[in-house]
Amino acid sequence: MSQTLEVLAPFDQRVIDTIAMHNAAEVESALAKAHQLYKDRSSWIPKHERIAILEKAMAIMQSQVEELTLMAAAEGGKPYGDSRVEVFRAINSVKIAIEEMGQFAGEEIPMGHTASSVNRMAFTRKEPIGVVVSVSAFNHPLNLIVHQTIPAIAVGTPVIVKPALTTPRSCIRFVEILKEAGLPDGWCEYLITSNEDAEKLVTDSRVNFFSFIGSARIGWLLRSKLSPGTRCALEHGGAAPAIIDQGVDLDDIVPPLMKGGFYHSGQVCVSVQRVFAHQSIIGELADKMVAAAKKLKVGDPRLPETECGPLILPREVDRVSQWVNEAVNEGAELRCGGRKISESLYEPTLLLNPAHDSKVSREEIFGPVVCLYSYENYEDAIHLANDLPFAFQASVFTQNLDKAIDISQQLNAAAVMINDHTAFRVDWMPFGGRDASGLGMGGIRYSMEDMSREKMIVFKSKHL
Repeated sequence: MSQTLEVLAPFDQRVIDTIAMHNAAEVESALAKAHQLYKDRSSWIPKHERIAILEKAMAIMQSQVEELTLMAAAEGGKPYGDSRVEVFRAINSVKIAIEEMGQFAGEEIPMGHTASSVNRMAFTRKEPIGVVVSVSAFNHPLNLIVHQTIPAIAVGTPVIVKPALTTPRSCIRFVEILKEAGLPDGWCEYLITSNEDAEKLVTDSRVNFFSFIGSARIGWLLRSKLSPGTRCALEHGGAAPAIIDQGVDLDDIVPPLMKGGFYHSGQVCVSVQRVFAHQSIIGELADKMVAAAKKLKVGDPRLPETECGPLILPREVDRVSQWVNEAVNEGAELRCGGRKISESLYEPTLLLNPAHDSKVSREEIFGPVVCLYSYENYEDAIHLANDLPFAFQASVFTQNLDKAIDISQQLNAAAVMINDHTAFRVDWMPFGGRDASGLGMGGIRYSMEDMSREKMIVFKSKHL
């Protein structure tokens, strides 16, 4: 008898769906089919047909924005307004892939400039890499799935995706939409399976590329077990720093800091977590952020007015509460929040000058908590910002061009936002962490590159 998975709404823990899980035999069947599709070149889908399928999938998604929004909000807990934005981002991500397909090609390799290369022409062609396996996270239950499947379809390679077990419904619906749009069976399949069976899938020798979004512990562990030749991209978390220079307009910077820190209740890998403000302004900045935090509407993510929804699991609320209490005991000043509202909700919290060895200073909080630290010299702020194994996105707020350039060059980050929050992203830009925060770059075009490989053709003729 098949096992079943109960999908719970994070807000009130009610059961919103019961889904049959795939067993080991079904995992093997999906992998074998994907591998066979890739090996049989006669079964490959021509580019013009793939474009038509993606265009139809876009049209279906555009006709179901409300349904997709409510589904994502219910299972993931992200507030309705932000979930709606996610759906539009997912639709645009498909559009970006279609546009990239028109430019996605190899290049000519010059010949004839040495005696040994005369009478030759050479060029490269893009080919699909082979079977792609994607393991996804809960916090963007639709758009992450799009980013981990659509590039594979765009380049013409089969893909198997395992969504987070807390948020499988958006993934299932998206794969159904692709099939409604005409994608043949086997080219994009989802698996709702145990971690044990998922590990066997990921590490199988028939897998050519592995895409992972999730915890560093699991990501690096799975990478260590990949079969020889399997390439991968890993997207983990961070503890994003924002450096605030004196002379900035505090009324201008508070809104982006609040959005970056409390979007999806801080459950974003590039959430504003550590704010370093010059000692001359930190008091006023803290006051303004406290006032803004107290106005945030916390509650049911299905309601349009909600700005901060639940954490994904009650145990995450307990963990965040424990970390905040530890930080206060270790010397942090609790400026606001610091309280469990329910088993799923935690108050937006601001901590002033926590100890630099507290968990909230050294580990990813992944909750609605922002820490503020004062500094005297911005070189000290840079040192503290870089003093972690994580390196994802960072910010600097300043009106001084020289400082903007200097700080952005010195920050150890894959991307630095100047006068914007650390969580800024559009879906056509490269996105990924470095060091402990990940490996490789996401983004539609960048994933298309990862999920393909080049073959060089050299043609020799006496007429060249």
